[in-house]
Amino acid sequence: MKLTDIRDIKALLQRHGFHFSKSMGQNFLIEDWVPQDIAHSAGLDGDTGVLEIGPGIGPLTQQLALRAGKVAAIELDRSLLPILAETMADHPNVTIVPGDAMKLDLPQLVREQFSACRTVKACANLPYNITTPVITRLLEAGCFQSITVMIQREVARRICAGPESSDRGAFSLFCQYYARCEYLFEVPPQCFLPAPKVTSAVVQLTPLAAPPVSAEPEALFAVIKAAFAQRRKTLLNTLSSAYGARFSKEQLRQLIVDCGLPETVRGERLTLEQFAQLAQALHA
Repeated sequence: MKLTDIRDIKALLQRHGFHFSKSMGQNFLIEDWVPQDIAHSAGLDGDTGVLEIGPGIGPLTQQLALRAGKVAAIELDRSLLPILAETMADHPNVTIVPGDAMKLDLPQLVREQFSACRTVKACANLPYNITTPVITRLLEAGCFQSITVMIQREVARRICAGPESSDRGAFSLFCQYYARCEYLFEVPPQCFLPAPKVTSAVVQLTPLAAPPVSAEPEALFAVIKAAFAQRRKTLLNTLSSAYGARFSKEQLRQLIVDCGLPETVRGERLTLEQFAQLAQALHA
């Protein structure tokens, strides 16, 4: 059975009485180059354990299993479990974990599933509706050597956006605080069944050994959140809204200037280092 062949897929789903769930964001791959390229990009070997989220019927799972020592795939939709039992029958190094990736203790799961593996990575074709919270959980888990995911192109661009990009937002800086972010390749809608209305893209996040800036994370992200809360306003005005009870507008203007920034600058133009400098000044 070819898990990206539309005829095999339809026969498989019909045999199990499966119906697509829009609420779970289910879109199955029908081009074999996509799971192959994603799995190849993850850089796996026989000593690597891979955590997958949302395997669907298993086309990416299959490619991961051919390259990695062990694969554990978390699947929320219980109606897919008997399908996965069939499609993964020839891959003894695959374990299907029923459950919700947003509720499971990921570090504990990694310890349980990959105790014999030298390194552990995450690799997944993520449902669009849980992309941001799942990536947040994977980064904060602190137990993955790399995270390679296919997501909506708009979010992928946001994750990798630099200070000169209009795509830059608070989530960009959150990801870049934790990891080196690389935009790998795009996947058009016609590669899926059913075809989504948007293009997908694959990104790889490689967690950093140490934070790239010295600011206290809570203070840093408080400033970043404030700066992007009203992104069309100047940094001075957004900080006035968030910190107006502690600082006068003139004091905030001076803090911005003292950090070497124009007083009319917008938050989207700041680097992570500049946000860290502001956070240290505001939370001193």
